[in-house]
Amino acid sequence: MKDLLFAVLALISAVIAVVTFLNYQRSANTMMIILAIIGVVATLGFGAMFLSGRVNKQDDIHITE
Repeated sequence: MKDLLFAVLALISAVIAVVTFLNYQRSANTMMIILAIIGVVATLGFGAMFLSGRVNKQDDIHITE
């Protein structure tokens, strides 16, 4: 359930980043580029948390397998 939450939050923050960047291109407002950068950082953070939760920590994988 927690992994799904991080995936949804990453998707939402990616959409926010894209929308604010497109608004920045139209209006050249400094606040929009700041919000777009924050959205990108949030997307990377939530995506990393989602992917780190997908790793099986109980099963050891050896390089020769």
